[in-house]
Amino acid sequence: MLEGRWKLVILFHLFGGRILRFSDLERAIPGVSQKMLAQQLRQMEKDGIVRRIVHPQVPPKVEYGLTAWGQSLCPALDALLTWMEQRPEETISRPQAPSPAS
Repeated sequence: MLEGRWKLVILFHLFGGRILRFSDLERAIPGVSQKMLAQQLRQMEKDGIVRRIVHPQVPPKVEYGLTAWGQSLCPALDALLTWMEQRPEETISRPQAPSPAS
C-alpha cells in the first residue's frame, strides 16, 4: 500500500489533519510529475488512506486529506523517523579513498 517513491512524502504533507489541494501538494513535493502525483493519490484513495474532497463550485475545487485510518499511520512513521535520526555516524557510508596500488 505504501510502495512507491512518493506515497510516504504525500503522507507526511497530509499528517496532522492537513487538507491540501492538488496544486499545493505539487508545489510541496519537488520532482513529482502531475501524472505520478495523481496516480499515487488515486491509489491511496482506493486503499482507504486518503480521501478526496470535491467542492461543487466553478472552477472545481478538489482537496485531499487523510482518512482516520491513514492518520493512524502517523505514530509508526514518526517512530521510523526517530529511528533514522538515531543512526550511528559510523554506519553512514562515505566515499572511500582509493587504496594505494601494491
